[in-house]
Amino acid sequence: MAGHKSAAAAPAAPYDPSWEALRSRPGYLIRRLNQIHYAMFIEECTAEGITPVQYGILTVLATQPGLDQTAIGFELGLDRTTTADVLRRLEEKGYLERRVNPADRRSRQAYITAEGQRLKDALHAGMQRSQDRFLAPLSAEDRARFMALLTTLVECNNQYGRAAARV
Repeated sequence: MAGHKSAAAAPAAPYDPSWEALRSRPGYLIRRLNQIHYAMFIEECTAEGITPVQYGILTVLATQPGLDQTAIGFELGLDRTTTADVLRRLEEKGYLERRVNPADRRSRQAYITAEGQRLKDALHAGMQRSQDRFLAPLSAEDRARFMALLTTLVECNNQYGRAAARV
């Protein structure tokens, strides 16, 4: 797509049967798709210096304010350590604040700040562009089928993830 940089051009390589073996493995292709998607998100949203996971947390808190760390992790399928680290970084940047839960003083609830909401809103168009670019090679029908198949795989295999996620 014009105007978008490419991190690496695919070099011409001689035929290698081990490469074909890799390309026949869904795990390899899914991991590679995740790398590509991440790079596209960063290209579109680079000015703000935020990751897809950080954007996801801001999105969750914009619609469900006051969740605790465990609930946020569950919404996004993140483990406790990752969730705690990302929440800390977002709080340090002033994009969210955590308050003691009045119902359970041992836990803290997270809330998106006005600055966090502004950032999330500013990133929305870039996030959407990255999604559109990512799916651009597929027809509308193939996009719908691709999303349905991904959803089925996630729902049927969710219990095997490092962290539980809402499905």
